[in-house]
Amino acid sequence: MPLEIMHGDITKMRTDAVVNAANSRLQRGGGVCGAIFNASGADRLQKACDEIGYCAVGAAVITGGFDLPAEYIIHTVGPVWQGGGFNEENLLKSCYKSALALAAQQGCRSVSFPLISSGIFGYPKKQALEAAVEAVNAFLTGNDLTVFLVLYEG
Repeated sequence: MPLEIMHGDITKMRTDAVVNAANSRLQRGGGVCGAIFNASGADRLQKACDEIGYCAVGAAVITGGFDLPAEYIIHTVGPVWQGGGFNEENLLKSCYKSALALAAQQGCRSVSFPLISSGIFGYPKKQALEAAVEAVNAFLTGNDLTVFLVLYEG
């Protein structure tokens, strides 16, 4: 199935899972993370995240979607941009691969992603988009999933 790049609000996406651009402590943050927490029911989501406790950069974990239209929230921790010489691209691609693998394990047929690491983590948007498209397309070669990359213009 295809990858579709669109503008919109990820918290309104009616996909099986939405991906949260999380921090490693899985605490409520700003930007996309804050919006997902607010829309899902922040207290319940924080409790679920606290039970998990931690997520490494490039890895992914899953919780319920609570008040979101999505059944699941997949939390992944992107790299902080440090100029490109600290394995940032591979770590960023790993975020997409880990989240997609987790979605497939849960039986999801559709997933919505933000542009991971391109906000407060400082990853240049053009490079973040290129890494996302490459990682998602590589995964879709062998998997039947519909993936939305939801770009927010605020």
